[in-house]
Amino acid sequence: MDAARGSPTAASILPRMPENSEVAPKAVSEALARGAILIDVREQVEYDEARIPGSVLIPLGQLPGRLGEVPTDRDVYVHCRMGGRSARAVDYLRAFGRPNAYNVTGGIEAWDEVGLPVER
Repeated sequence: MDAARGSPTAASILPRMPENSEVAPKAVSEALARGAILIDVREQVEYDEARIPGSVLIPLGQLPGRLGEVPTDRDVYVHCRMGGRSARAVDYLRAFGRPNAYNVTGGIEAWDEVGLPVER
């Protein structure tokens, strides 16, 4: 709260994603093998160019309207190209009842760099 005005500050409404919300691509790959879900928040054209097998496309701008598609009972990993959009998506998901949402560090670029599969 902003004590001077008695209103919530931007930071109190949507705090910045904690450090433990970032997960390395190889650890995410292992989690997916155990039943976690992977959401791609890039745009359709980006997804059509390259995608992580098994990922579900929900562009960042569509996330509020498609929140019901994101499970509450499983770990959810979110990626974009480099990690910026997915960090915002994880902040949103955590604010709306998905505390098990995690950002894929470095996005699909880092995923590809460590040799994990990418469909083109």
